[in-house]
Order: sequence, then C-alpha cells, then structure tokens
Amino acid sequence: MKRLYRWIIGLHIFIGTGASAGGIAAVTDPESPLGMPVEMLKSSPFENYMIPGLFLLIILGFGNIAVSILTIKKTSYHGAASGIMGVILILWILIQCYFLQAVGGLHILFFCLGIIQGLLAFVILYRMDKFPVNLLKKMIRIKPLSDDKKVKG
Repeated sequence: MKRLYRWIIGLHIFIGTGASAGGIAAVTDPESPLGMPVEMLKSSPFENYMIPGLFLLIILGFGNIAVSILTIKKTSYHGAASGIMGVILILWILIQCYFLQAVGGLHILFFCLGIIQGLLAFVILYRMDKFPVNLLKKMIRIKPLSDDKKVKG
C-alpha cells in the first residue's frame, strides 16, 4: 500500500505543478502563453487563454496539490478526491482537444496520467472498503440464503 500511496502522491504533485505552471503562463500572458497563438481558440467560446488558464491553475494545479496533502494525511476522503481529480483531468484534456481541434503529445500524456490517477484512486477506495459496491453491500446487508430458503429448480 505504501508504493500505491507514493505513486498517487507523486502523480498529484507532478500534475499539480505542471498545471500550475501552465495556468500561471496563461493568466500572465493570455494572448500567447508559452507561444500558443490565440487563433487556436477560434473554435472555442474563449477570446483568450485567461479563463482556461484560471481553471488550469486553480482546479487542476491547486486542486491536485491540495489532494496530495489530503492523501499524505490519509483523510477519510482522499481516495474519492483523487478519483475526482483524475476524472477532471480526463475531461479537461478531451474538452481542450475538442476546442483546439488538435491532439499533441502532452494531451496524450496527461490523458493517460488522468486514467492512471483514476485507476489508482479506484484501488485505494476498494482497499479502504469505501468503493460504492462495498458500501452498498453494507447498507443492504446481503446475507447468503440458508439451505431451506434456496430456490430449487
């Protein structure tokens, strides 16, 4: 389990740091962050990179850093928070590729990292016995049928 936690914490820090850097670049230079021309946004609802940059910085950057801290502290909801961040990253990449009408190497890398992040969160939730199926079993309290109540047929 220690190795699992090292991986998920490392992913959160890596993704959070990268997203923060990209977000800061977009917020400080919304017309051409890191050399990306604003013309790439012609198929999007945005005139410049300010709003996407704020989302990248606050949600994906600070969000992943915050979830890494929750995971280090092993709060009761760190598994769910990790899964949510993985899903947000996957959706972010899909929406970004749709609006930019392009797919680059970084898109593929971060899409895969989002999938890995989600899968690791799934494993954490399952091992913590917090995965929704386990919770459902506890709520319903499914018990095996006794021999006299088994359906014959």
